[in-house]
Amino acid sequence: MTSLGTASAAPGEMDTGRLTVGETRDGTPVGLPVAVVNGAEDGETLYVQAASDGDELNGVGVVSRVVPRLDPADLSGTVLVTGIANYFGFQVAEHRNPIDDTKLNRAYPGDPNGSSSERIAHATFEAATRADLILDLHQGSTSRMINEVRVRCGRHHRLHRKCLELAKVFDCGYILDQKGPEGQLARAAPDEGVPTIDPELGGCVGWDEESIEYGVRGVFNVLRHYGFLPGDHDPEHPEPQTRAHAFDRYGSPAGGLVDYAVEIGDEVERGDTLFRVVDVFGQVKAEISADNDGVFWRSRRLPQVASGEYVCSVGTTIDTY
Repeated sequence: MTSLGTASAAPGEMDTGRLTVGETRDGTPVGLPVAVVNGAEDGETLYVQAASDGDELNGVGVVSRVVPRLDPADLSGTVLVTGIANYFGFQVAEHRNPIDDTKLNRAYPGDPNGSSSERIAHATFEAATRADLILDLHQGSTSRMINEVRVRCGRHHRLHRKCLELAKVFDCGYILDQKGPEGQLARAAPDEGVPTIDPELGGCVGWDEESIEYGVRGVFNVLRHYGFLPGDHDPEHPEPQTRAHAFDRYGSPAGGLVDYAVEIGDEVERGDTLFRVVDVFGQVKAEISADNDGVFWRSRRLPQVASGEYVCSVGTTIDTY
């Protein structure tokens, strides 16, 4: 039997249940929705997690479509799933956990006796590091963003190449290869010897069908490539990915409305106009151009900005991996 929380499945079976991470303010137990899909044949273990940030719902859409398609009779190995990690943030559609005002994906590896987020991080980290591979499904919050996969362990980490391989196999077309902040699952889990990636499945309010399909396809690419499922995904020749190593971030020099000159995914050269800021009568107040060559990676969704407010990001130091 393989168990995760109250979900328990023998070989050739699947089960769903709850992973207890604490209690609400009235003493009601809080359990994250989890699933165990235990293959009929022996093999490795894949851990999949969604909604570490409570307003990032595309990963939940991926989980809801992948799990029903997993037949334990066809599976070699085990898939462990936490469908919603940031329980409290998800309930109110907020990025951070409102109980402790913490971003869950800065709390790993967690603490069983710590804050609400540290307790959730501890429970999910224990589950994740039982696996041989980890997919931590994210999106660009409610910003507009390219579909990408992030490798967060850093270029000098002993698992860097394995994390890059996993990112390439997932195949969103774009990779950000940049060491992440402390407390991210995709940075902490490689320290425990588990290759981990952070697919950022676009950005939206609610969820986006195209980005969810990128995620569904990516999960099945991983399952086939690493031998969990039979299939025709070529293990020797995953598609080349456009890779960025850093971001240039741009704020607004004036208050007004943003008028973009480029679209998400466009290649830009140094000096190209990225956006203009206009007043409510359409008069141009400022024009911002790219500092470096790169790819237009992310932008705010709402047009109105104050002076100094974030507008967009350009992925830089681009190569192909």
